[in-house]
Amino acid sequence: MGVILKWALVAITVIGLAVDAYTHFDLASLYAFNKTSVVSESTLFRVEAVLAILVGIAVLIRPNVFTAGAAFLVAAGGLALLVLYRYVDVGKIGPIPNMYEPIWFKEKTISALGEVAAVVGALGLLLVSFRTSRRRV
Repeated sequence: MGVILKWALVAITVIGLAVDAYTHFDLASLYAFNKTSVVSESTLFRVEAVLAILVGIAVLIRPNVFTAGAAFLVAAGGLALLVLYRYVDVGKIGPIPNMYEPIWFKEKTISALGEVAAVVGALGLLLVSFRTSRRRV
């Protein structure tokens, strides 16, 4: 039962991260105009997408506490920023442009759902990994 649960959580996490990566890559070009002298929102979207892909691959290759933690951080960070910039006009922060966008649309919702799935999967994987590692000690 433990192995099936672990791989189900890996699948949920990786699929959630893949959805996150796809939507960020797909939307990136729409935000190229929103930039500071240092970085554009488009670049930040692409960085998020690449991080999601790299962490997803790491979770798939070696599902453990560290990769699950990284997956949680990437997905939860993306989700937190998505919700923050939806509801709060934070403004420009140093080199980061103002990314306030007070609307929900289809791809934004899909990205949020992917990130929620990845967060839940990664948390579950963390719990399973902690439990397994404690048994070995």
